[in-house]
Amino acid sequence: MDQTPDSDQRNRDQPSGRAADNRDDKNNSQGRGRRRYRIPARFRRLRREADSSLSTEPTDRTDRTHQYQGAGNYQSTSGATPVADVGVDNRASGGGFRAPPVRAHPDIGSPSGSWTAELQSSLPQVERQPASVGRRRELPHQGDDVGNSPTEVDGTGPVGASSSETGGGSSYQHERLKTSEMTSLGKPLHRLTEKQKKKLYFIDALKERYRVDYDRVQPIPYIKDRLYCVDKVYVEGGFEFMTTDQVTRGSGPWERLGSYTSVISDQRIQSVRRIIEGEPGYGKTTVTLQLAYDWCNRVEGSPMRDVEVLIILRMRQLSGIRSIHRAIEVYLLGSDPRVREADIAAIIRESLSAVVILDGYDEYPDQHSKRETDIQRILKLDLFANTPVILTTRYLPDYLAPVTKRVRLTGFDEIARDEYIRKAVVGEDKIALSNIKAKLKENPVLEDLCQVPLVFVMFAHIAHENQDFQNFKSVTEFFQYMIRCFHEHLKNKSKELNTVRYSIDENDHAALDKLAFLAISQENQQITWSREGMCKQLGQDFYKTYLALGIFVEEDVVSYDSSSKVEVRFYHKLFCEWYAAHHIVYILSQPGQNVSLDELFRHMKPEDLQYVYRFACGLNQNVGGSIIQYLREQQGSYRFRLLCLLEQSGNVEGILDHVRNLCSQTVNIKEGDSRMLQRSTVQLLDIAAGQGILVSSLHLDQCFSKYDVTNACIVLKSGHRLTNPKTVEVLRVSGRIRETVGDSKGIEVTREELLGLFQTCGALKEIWFEGRDFLLPHSVPTEMIPPTLKTRNIMVSYEDRRGMIHQLNWDDGHWQTTTSEPALRIPQEVLDQQWALEELARLSNDGIPVCCLHLDQCFSKFDATNACIVLTSGLRVTNLKTVKVLHVGGFTGIGTIPSDIEVTREELLGLLQTCETLEEIRFEGLEYFLPLSIQAERMPPTLKTRNIKVSYERNRRHGVVHQLNWDDGQWQHQITADGSVSVQIFQEELDQQWGKKELAVLSTAGVSINRLYLTRSFSIITDDTQSIILTSGCTIPVLNTLRGLWIRETDVDLDMFLRVLAYTKECTKITNLVFEYCKVPDEVDARMIPHLLKQRGVKVYWVTKTRGGYLLDLEAGNWKK
Repeated sequence: MDQTPDSDQRNRDQPSGRAADNRDDKNNSQGRGRRRYRIPARFRRLRREADSSLSTEPTDRTDRTHQYQGAGNYQSTSGATPVADVGVDNRASGGGFRAPPVRAHPDIGSPSGSWTAELQSSLPQVERQPASVGRRRELPHQGDDVGNSPTEVDGTGPVGASSSETGGGSSYQHERLKTSEMTSLGKPLHRLTEKQKKKLYFIDALKERYRVDYDRVQPIPYIKDRLYCVDKVYVEGGFEFMTTDQVTRGSGPWERLGSYTSVISDQRIQSVRRIIEGEPGYGKTTVTLQLAYDWCNRVEGSPMRDVEVLIILRMRQLSGIRSIHRAIEVYLLGSDPRVREADIAAIIRESLSAVVILDGYDEYPDQHSKRETDIQRILKLDLFANTPVILTTRYLPDYLAPVTKRVRLTGFDEIARDEYIRKAVVGEDKIALSNIKAKLKENPVLEDLCQVPLVFVMFAHIAHENQDFQNFKSVTEFFQYMIRCFHEHLKNKSKELNTVRYSIDENDHAALDKLAFLAISQENQQITWSREGMCKQLGQDFYKTYLALGIFVEEDVVSYDSSSKVEVRFYHKLFCEWYAAHHIVYILSQPGQNVSLDELFRHMKPEDLQYVYRFACGLNQNVGGSIIQYLREQQGSYRFRLLCLLEQSGNVEGILDHVRNLCSQTVNIKEGDSRMLQRSTVQLLDIAAGQGILVSSLHLDQCFSKYDVTNACIVLKSGHRLTNPKTVEVLRVSGRIRETVGDSKGIEVTREELLGLFQTCGALKEIWFEGRDFLLPHSVPTEMIPPTLKTRNIMVSYEDRRGMIHQLNWDDGHWQTTTSEPALRIPQEVLDQQWALEELARLSNDGIPVCCLHLDQCFSKFDATNACIVLTSGLRVTNLKTVKVLHVGGFTGIGTIPSDIEVTREELLGLLQTCETLEEIRFEGLEYFLPLSIQAERMPPTLKTRNIKVSYERNRRHGVVHQLNWDDGQWQHQITADGSVSVQIFQEELDQQWGKKELAVLSTAGVSINRLYLTRSFSIITDDTQSIILTSGCTIPVLNTLRGLWIRETDVDLDMFLRVLAYTKECTKITNLVFEYCKVPDEVDARMIPHLLKQRGVKVYWVTKTRGGYLLDLEAGNWKK
């Protein structure tokens, strides 16, 4: 195989004089304990010579890279070969434990192995002779058996062997100390306390453990003899973080992070809980390896340099382990007896700076366990509350602490792809670089797939190394070609001398197909297998072949009881989906088989396993037709069906009519769409652009994040990118109302982004920015506007925060206002309030009517003395003369009301008189208490004449709107509910009076009251059990339309409990009675329970805060969990 820049292997030559050193090792192997000795003269001479050639400066990635020389030492080199930030195979470590190797004596071997002068000056003036000297064995070079993995030896034993097993002593191992640790403590080891010694042993063991991981990176699955140190082969993909103050499961807004180090150092995401999200193959594990490298080598400029303790655990190994400290002991320290579980807890607790990384939450076997584990406690901030914890995962955990910061990996953009090709594949060969990029452009169906760094790495190498690389019409075709390349590479390698011969037919994999299908078709997908179990199912020869191909990856895993085993997984989930698709084709192509597709795909959701569907459609035409027909019955699957149709037809022309039909209508991409649906739409738009099909209208509904000027593409909040929107004629970008954005800054679109967007969309005729969360530039300087844009005269419209609509004038670059009466909203954020008040003052001074002023949960009171509205922030709204509609919005949900705000008769009348042009005022929210009536004699005649519409809606769920009648000062009630409603009544007297009124209106109108919540407002049931008396004295009679009664936070004794049951019997439609957060009788005499409740099947629940919920057994009278 031709040599490429990525085939450079680190020089791991052993130092000269190895045989003599080994003889000395053997002679010293019987020495044990703490004997004092003098180091032989030749060793002292070597130490002096080496010290004179070494620098004590820390590692600096910007100046040089490093080659591993054994015994934990690195030598500066140049020309390191990078590789992508991808999910890599670190098989040698396997994510499982390998005991730290015994470090070679620093005076033996090459000069690079000596101690620094700084350490020498700190050592005690007593020389010790090691009892045994270990040495790190060479890692395999090209041509070595791919089945062999490197081992660490202590004289003669393998990795993980104890000193007693290998015949080596432990004296030097017990007393050794790293330079950085010695310097930080400023005293020699024998003067340290026992606690300090344990800490040093702990940190040293961690570093040795992580070195085994990050020094064995394998970026290309089928080339096992190319292994790299992660720092020499790392190329960054994209990082983004969610900018909301508190964590949300929503999709935005997101902003770009500078690099992987920003995950630790960026002040915008400083928190004790951070999550790194990314799809399979996006490089989550590789990021953790790079951080481990930075920490172990104290890389200059890296924030990991200042971290004292770094804990990295692979969560797929933590099955059944409830203690995090025990997991650290088992998986990171192994059998080292010097540091135990209690010591680990103390070290982490007392460390000045510690970071914990939990890698692969989506692979955590106990994530749905009912028994609480330390992992669950960590997520809830019950453990490591003050220690930064970083979680990597494909999807979010069920519970997120409010302080959690979200970071996501966005894959490879064009810049990252170019960087990888240049540094890892072709070097500075510009022609070869252009050829690979051209091959990707010739294969638009692979554009989405190659955003996954791991897949792009394989694409780039295969495209470079195979001159017959073809144009692919489908993803299925590309995957078939890639698998064929894997087998061809293995066959060619088998022809070499002294190599293993593999004779497995590449088309014979039925057993593997079934194994892969069973793995992903169950509710909890299987990701790993035991080596013995897989060999038994597939056969030894088959297993060895696919291991050599790189499709299987082995991992050495240590169990909780410290026993070791080998687990196997697919190199990437796509391979599992590929073989599972073959089994689906087999099942559906069997004659006479009546298979239910609903049952077959019951746990296989397209948004998670889209390539299973696409592969199956591409592998067999008839099966593909059945799958597409099945998808036709699934809601919202039209665009995904087209992609499956593309796989089935094998060419774009086969679906062009469907694409034209899709593009002739408005193409919608919504924030709530699944990632699969968004991705399908983006791919279809790419196909349309490639075929020159015009898209009449594209609507980005609350999903626009930004325009990426560098890569000339639209970035969605989901991370998907519209790289080719050149055929879009009308682009409509809709935003959300400000309170759901979570960021007062909104989404800023700069001049450069706006102009770049116009130029990228070559067919654009009109663009709309709608929604008050966009911030567009106040103007665009004419010198920045290209002449071509002026001649195209694109209509650019923009609705600002005030609700005013503007259009861009291409002649002078300024906006022209097209609305005469703007709307204005005053939110809760103080800065936005100040901005809105300034705008309101300007409009009032210019005499411009404000069609609507919306006070969004910020109204406090009306100050009649100063004729102004006081906001919750203390700011005052004084310019109300030109307001036509005033909307006072408040809390409308079920739960705890933020505050109680009573609006008196005098405040209401004063507010109406101050707003001279007011035509309507609306109060909406449970915190507002308006007067029950206004005496007619207190109404000013001018207000009666103006006949202002005054409405009051306490809660939309109540389904009742009250409107003031100016003739008698009473409220008229309008029912707005078109179905059942829920009513909540609190302990305030006015709230209870309004609640009683609304219940009467609803009951008289026959509206079904689904739930009545009495929150701290229930008092007693009358003796005749015909009425509920509230704490204010208000009575609620029997309600024949009531279906559910909730008594909340009010203790009930046995007598009152039985009265409530009797009242429930009178309300003939009630099906649920709930006592929530109350004290109730432990048991009830079943004979006292009304028989009608038993006949009607009424459910009586008791919900506690700590013990969960209980159901009353009406036959026995006791509570059941």
